[in-house]
Amino acid sequence: MLRVLFISVVSFIGLSSCAQKNNKAKPKTNTKVMTTATSSTPLTMDTATFGTGCFWCTEAIFQQLEGVEKVTSGYSGGTVVNPTYEEVCNKTTGHAECLNIMYDPKKITFDELLEVFWQTHDPTTLNRQGADAGPQYRSVVFYHNEEQRAKTAKYKAELDKSGAFDKPIVTTLEPFTIFYPAEAYHQNYYNNNTSQGYCQFVIRPKVEKFEKVFKSKLKKN
Repeated sequence: MLRVLFISVVSFIGLSSCAQKNNKAKPKTNTKVMTTATSSTPLTMDTATFGTGCFWCTEAIFQQLEGVEKVTSGYSGGTVVNPTYEEVCNKTTGHAECLNIMYDPKKITFDELLEVFWQTHDPTTLNRQGADAGPQYRSVVFYHNEEQRAKTAKYKAELDKSGAFDKPIVTTLEPFTIFYPAEAYHQNYYNNNTSQGYCQFVIRPKVEKFEKVFKSKLKKN
């Protein structure tokens, strides 16, 4: 069953990647507001933090899920305080491009978010997604509590055992500490730049394929 469930992952892999972006890192004009493990979150909401390579592509995907209230692109898992996009791209900060996802657990579960996570990137390539190479593009789940860690570890083991992927999963499980929102021009990138070439030829096909696979989980217009 797992092999059947995840066979569609192939259609998400192999497209051009963020390494093809022509956008130069823009200077940071405002100090970012970091989010820590102890930051206040509405009592009715939970948070998931995923690294799936380029945050432009998967931000546009998670935003469409019913129960997801907010998706923020940013950086986590490194040692440099308040990093810029250019610094992260230099591969010296230890940070990964990732998404901080605020969701309503009464409408969508962490398990369902994990299902989308596994299917919308390649979790078998170490520090790489397509042509994007470097630790900032690693496949990673930054778990916020023991339950998230245990569920991710179990899911990963079951997928490996089932042979859902041709190669072993290399997704890392790292404790969440601090999340730094990316620069403003990275936020809501696909929706704000739909006519841009990268959005048309790279992000849009991924989004359309996602919409077909997860049609029942999308927000109602």
